[in-house]
Amino acid sequence: MKPQHFLIAIAIAILFFLFQLFNPFLKAIFVALLLTVATNTLDLFITHRVKSQTISAIIMTIILALIFFVPVMYCIFSFANYINQLDQQALMKNYSQIETWILNIPKEYEFFKQQLILILEKIDIAESIKNILSIGAYLGKNSASFMIDMFMILIFYFFFTLYGTSLSHYIKDILPLKKEDSITLFYESSNVMSIVLYSILVTAIFEGMLFGFFISVYGYNGFLLGVLYGFASLVPVVGGIIMWLPIALYEIYLGDFYDAIIISAYSIIIISVVADTFIKPIIIKYINQKVVKTPSKINELLIFFSIVAGLSTFGFWGMIIGPAMVTFFISIVQLLKKYSNDML
Repeated sequence: MKPQHFLIAIAIAILFFLFQLFNPFLKAIFVALLLTVATNTLDLFITHRVKSQTISAIIMTIILALIFFVPVMYCIFSFANYINQLDQQALMKNYSQIETWILNIPKEYEFFKQQLILILEKIDIAESIKNILSIGAYLGKNSASFMIDMFMILIFYFFFTLYGTSLSHYIKDILPLKKEDSITLFYESSNVMSIVLYSILVTAIFEGMLFGFFISVYGYNGFLLGVLYGFASLVPVVGGIIMWLPIALYEIYLGDFYDAIIISAYSIIIISVVADTFIKPIIIKYINQKVVKTPSKINELLIFFSIVAGLSTFGFWGMIIGPAMVTFFISIVQLLKKYSNDML
């Protein structure tokens, strides 16, 4: 047996046992690695400013926790707390009030009235309450596991960021590719994934803040609804409607037609038209030019479908894994195209 074949066999066996050893942490390691690659350009930017890789890794980890993990955990605990304190009798009473309100709709709106009655007939309020309570129990049971996953991701992310340069150089050296091709593969993957991640964050944070600050004026939990609007804004066209339409309908139910119109108009004109159509592209363009090494153009529909596919396949973390896999595939295709051109 040739020494190379023997070493390959040993390496495969060791990889198998390493897989078994780190199996409980593989998802956390994978997500942390993808986040490290996606934020590599920002890490280099901060390292250049502070002149210390350790300080840069600490800053990046804190930023990641503040803009991603803290809001998510706040939403989970808020929902769990709200559901656990839910008054079933009050919910039944509200349902009866809504039913009475619909039945008292004037005849001029008979078509609208009949449609609402059909919707009510399909709602089993007792079963709905049972499902809501089961969601609360599920959140309570899985929140601890989710927190552990997040903590492990932050730990791995810190060390990947701290030793990222050394690891990337080592992997480039052992890949069976030309050095310039290895650099291109890492460079393109990091570049494209950075654009995807920054686009997602800019959309979620910017539009979430606009909605959260505004809706807090009406006595709602601005932080919670802002975070939820940020996640909803990732869905093209109808994302914002998921958030502001139920609130507007609730204001109408309370008799505040003027407030409902203001909330709807603000969400459509200020957020959907002005912010989403004009301001957001300017911010993304600025990040693209100042933070990312080489500007890239990624189709928004491709990002959207990769997020949806990732969520349906991998759960919550699919929001990161989905776009990362797609962008890495794009980088591989671009490298294959280069090899094809060289062969021709």
